[in-house]
Amino acid sequence: MKTDKKVAFYTLGCKLNFSETSTIARDFQNEGFNRVEFDDYADIYVINTCSVTENADKRFKTIVKSALKKNEDAFLIAIGCYAQLKPEELANINGVDLVLGATEKFKVLDYIEDLSKNQMGEIHSCEIDEADFYVGSYSIGDRTRAFLKVQDGCDYKCTYCTIPLARGISRSDTLENVIENAKEISAKGIKEIVLTGVNIGDYGKGEFGNKKHEHTFLELVQALDTVQGIHRIRISSIEPNLLQNETIDFVSGSKSFVPHFHIPLQSGSDELLKSMKRRYQSSLYADRVKKIKTLMPHACIGVDVIVGFPGETDEVFLETYEFLSNLDISYLHVFTYSERPNTEAVEMKGVIPIKVRNKRSKMLRGLSVKKRRAFYESQLGETLTVLFEGENKKGYIHGFTENYVKVKTPWNPALVNSLHPVKLTNIDEDGLVRFEWIKEAVM
Repeated sequence: MKTDKKVAFYTLGCKLNFSETSTIARDFQNEGFNRVEFDDYADIYVINTCSVTENADKRFKTIVKSALKKNEDAFLIAIGCYAQLKPEELANINGVDLVLGATEKFKVLDYIEDLSKNQMGEIHSCEIDEADFYVGSYSIGDRTRAFLKVQDGCDYKCTYCTIPLARGISRSDTLENVIENAKEISAKGIKEIVLTGVNIGDYGKGEFGNKKHEHTFLELVQALDTVQGIHRIRISSIEPNLLQNETIDFVSGSKSFVPHFHIPLQSGSDELLKSMKRRYQSSLYADRVKKIKTLMPHACIGVDVIVGFPGETDEVFLETYEFLSNLDISYLHVFTYSERPNTEAVEMKGVIPIKVRNKRSKMLRGLSVKKRRAFYESQLGETLTVLFEGENKKGYIHGFTENYVKVKTPWNPALVNSLHPVKLTNIDEDGLVRFEWIKEAVM
């Protein structure tokens, strides 16, 4: 198909959304559309939405206005989690022409024969229990890193979470297809893959459309470790109860998997974990951290934590704060609890005032700064390998070591997408690490 039409994409939310946006964008390009940046004039703007927090919902309206400023006659399409959860709400926003749900978003080209503006957004959204098939995706946001989707949906029933309502049941890509996608990524010269999904530790469930596990997450990791040409594979967020000791053992000796884990905690209080319907206690979490650090003392460990969940008294919050203070972790992702419709937590007693939530969030963000600084200081004097990224930020190029220490050096385009061994020397005023060169690029 030949067309002079231009299409632009904007992604809210997680790495999984980025992988799906990238795949949908390639579908447009394969049909002859010219992909442009979202800040440019386009005939079609596609916004991939998120609904994990109230903030992501609010940002959608701002992004719509931004697109219409570029082209008031542009055809606006909303896809993603918010589009599945609140299709009518999005369809009523001025300028939105088409809203596609969880399964329909992968067939977006079937819905855009006529690009005339609609008086009100047209909705095509399935019941979420119909979202029972798998669509593989991977994103290529720059030349250095790709997000590879291996799993979708979730069978967990955490009381604060809308994701099962937005994405459906847990289901997985076939092992064969994951490996094929990894090989395609490798062939494009990309040196790092980040595994992504809603609940990647549940990989293997629904691999061939049934409920049982055909493969385990460990088997996935072992298979990916054999793919040629990928220098680094990073495991994104994985539930602590699904991060098995055998997987940690394998990563510690892997040639491709890096010593970096991101493990959601959400609360250091067993009382609150139970109220959240999390599937572990704080003791299991501490055991996982200890196991990782015993085998890989230089490993980076990131933690998700929610503050202000109903019932989080001052004493309960301090229990989480102390638990995290004493844990050998590297940084925190702090989420301020926000009420989400159709979740159990909305009906719970012990609602925490917004001001208190924000104060606690600030405390934990401060703790995160201290943890990251301490982790970076522990790595000074070490020789590690940096993969440099492709953006010129105020005259500097940035990169990450295998264990996720962020470094910077004066901009040099020749460094983009190259791996260099360096010796970490000091931390600058921006909290980033400087280094000494060891030798020329090795990869």
